[in-house]
Amino acid sequence: MSILINKNSKVVTQGITGKTGQFHTRTSRAYANGKNCYVAGVNPKKAGESFEGIPIFKNVSEAKQQTGVNVSVIYVPPPFAAAAIWEAVEADLDLAICITEGIPVRDMVHVRERMKKERRRTLLLGPNCPGVITPEELKIGIMPGHIHMQGRVGVVSRSGTLTYEAVGQLTELGIGQSTAVGIGGDPVNGLKHIDLLKMFNDDPDTDAVIMIGEIGGSDEETAAQWVKGNMKKPVVGFIAGVTAPPGKRMGHAGAIISGGKGTAQEKLAVMESCGIKVTKNPAEMGKLLKSVLK
Repeated sequence: MSILINKNSKVVTQGITGKTGQFHTRTSRAYANGKNCYVAGVNPKKAGESFEGIPIFKNVSEAKQQTGVNVSVIYVPPPFAAAAIWEAVEADLDLAICITEGIPVRDMVHVRERMKKERRRTLLLGPNCPGVITPEELKIGIMPGHIHMQGRVGVVSRSGTLTYEAVGQLTELGIGQSTAVGIGGDPVNGLKHIDLLKMFNDDPDTDAVIMIGEIGGSDEETAAQWVKGNMKKPVVGFIAGVTAPPGKRMGHAGAIISGGKGTAQEKLAVMESCGIKVTKNPAEMGKLLKSVLK
C-alpha cells in the first residue's frame, strides 16, 4: 500500500508539449517498468496530436472522459499554472500535482479560496514542489527515481533537495520508502505536513515517518501538535534554516522569519516537546530514523 499514488493511478500531464513536461513525462514513464500510468496530455492548441504515443486532449475533463485519468501533473508556465490547477479541480480528479515555480501569490490565493468555497474534493500538492513517488510503482515529478527503494518509511518535506537527501540516506541504510512526498515551499499551497502525517498514520504499510521542514510559517508546529495527540508511529524531524537571519528570505518564498516567529529553533523545540525525535544535522536523518524503528 502507499498514499496518494500507486501503480493503478492514471496520470495526465498538463503542459506535455513543453520541454519540461516532455522530459519529465518521458523519464517518469520509463521509471514505471513497463506499466504505463501516463495515459494523457493536455494542450488546447494541439488536441488530437500525441507525444510518444500519449494522446493529447484540449482539456483535463476531456482527458478524463476518454482515458479515466485521476491524477494530474502540471508543468504549465507560471502565468497560466493557477488556471491549470483549477482545470484539474473542475474535472474532479483525485489529485493535482503542481511542479511549477513562481506562480503569483494572488493567483494561488484565488484558486485555494475557490477550492474551499466550492468544497472541491481534489487534493492539491504544491505548487513549487518536486512531486510524489511510490517507489517501484509510480513516479510523478522531478525527483531522481534511482535513489528510491520500496519499503515502509514515509517521507514528507517542504524542500525538494532535502527530500532526496533523506531518501538517499534511507536507501543507503537498506531502509525502503512507502511514499516520498515533496509538498513545496510556497506560502500558499495545498497539502501540508499535517495532511500527509494523517495519511501515513492511516497507511498500514508505513511504519515510521521523516518530516522535513523549513523556517517560516507555523505548519510544522501545527503538525507536531497533531502528532502529540494522534500519531501512532514514530516521527523524526529536521528543520532547515538554523542560521538564517530574521527578515531575510532563504530559499523558498515561504522560508522567511517574520516578527521573530517561524525560526528553526522554535520549530525544533515544539517538535521535540511533542515527541518527535529531531536532529540539527541533515546528514543524520537516516540514522535517526533507523534508531526509532522497532
